[in-house]
Amino acid sequence: MAGALEGLTVLEFAGIGPGPFACMMLADHGARVIRIDRPVKGDRVGDSGNRDILNRNRERIELDLKDPAAISKIRELVKDADAIVEGYRPGVMERLGLGPDVLLADNPRLVYGRMTGWGQDGPMAPLAGHDINYIALAGALHSFGQAGGKPQFPVNLVGDFGGGGMLMAFGVMSAVFSAQRTGKGQVVDCAMVDGAAILSAMTYTFLGNGSWRDERGVNLLDGGAHFYDTYETSDGKYVSIGSIEPQFYALLLDKTGLTDDPAFAPQMDPGVWPQLKERLTALFLTKTRDEWCAIMDGTDICFAPVLSLREAPKHPHNVERGTFVEDDGMVMPAPAPRFLGTPAPRPSLAPRG
Repeated sequence: MAGALEGLTVLEFAGIGPGPFACMMLADHGARVIRIDRPVKGDRVGDSGNRDILNRNRERIELDLKDPAAISKIRELVKDADAIVEGYRPGVMERLGLGPDVLLADNPRLVYGRMTGWGQDGPMAPLAGHDINYIALAGALHSFGQAGGKPQFPVNLVGDFGGGGMLMAFGVMSAVFSAQRTGKGQVVDCAMVDGAAILSAMTYTFLGNGSWRDERGVNLLDGGAHFYDTYETSDGKYVSIGSIEPQFYALLLDKTGLTDDPAFAPQMDPGVWPQLKERLTALFLTKTRDEWCAIMDGTDICFAPVLSLREAPKHPHNVERGTFVEDDGMVMPAPAPRFLGTPAPRPSLAPRG
């Protein structure tokens, strides 16, 4: 099977983080992605470029972007491409002679994907930044962390990958769909600060409706509620609880032996959440993670063990679904989402060397 995006051709200007992630998603589902790398002198340190999961399923060419012949080669490739994805600071592609005006003149149907942190305009557009900065400016980082503590960033999932690469993949395919109908390509200005903001849409809804306090660790979904949190177990591991709905909360109380405890009856009263969380914290410390799994697995409590990166691929649910795959000794997430009619090909890392 070739995948849902068979026939799509994308030129990827090599970068790190969100651009490669977007192109990985496209390549996973059958797009032909040609990665344009700058020549590397000497040995590649540790084969890191070839062993990067984000770079899987690609064709790869090396071109020196300072060489006019390379620029001409790229312009020829663009004529047969559906899209390009680049992640340079604003103005760099224009200085290379590969800006949107030039490439859209070469191919009017081209989708020109531009991946940046701050966007193509605005006072911060020319400045350097990283995931932590983009999600901070979007208001997202403010919501992560414990009550009374400092913001805790969720590695680089929200800016680089959710609000960056995934949004770019969506943007590229939306613009390709438009180009197929209209014959006109366009620029996709994908900024991670915009992406982090839109990922926070539900939180802004709660805030606007008065059901969210603009501080961290005190709300329903940010660790404030005793029934929506993680708890340490006696073996130093953790479990996750998400018993929001009344019927799920009732199951939680049943399995923890707290059904008849009147203190736990006012589930949605934030005033009692801190005290009830202390009670559950002590309770979960009385058993190991596996013991709690034996009690809560297979129920509608909304429960799951907190698995490490090495544990997750071995969990029976993930094994049965094939959520993780292996290639050349590297365990990696399988392509997602799943298309039952045009399933994605099995992913493969670039060859060594």
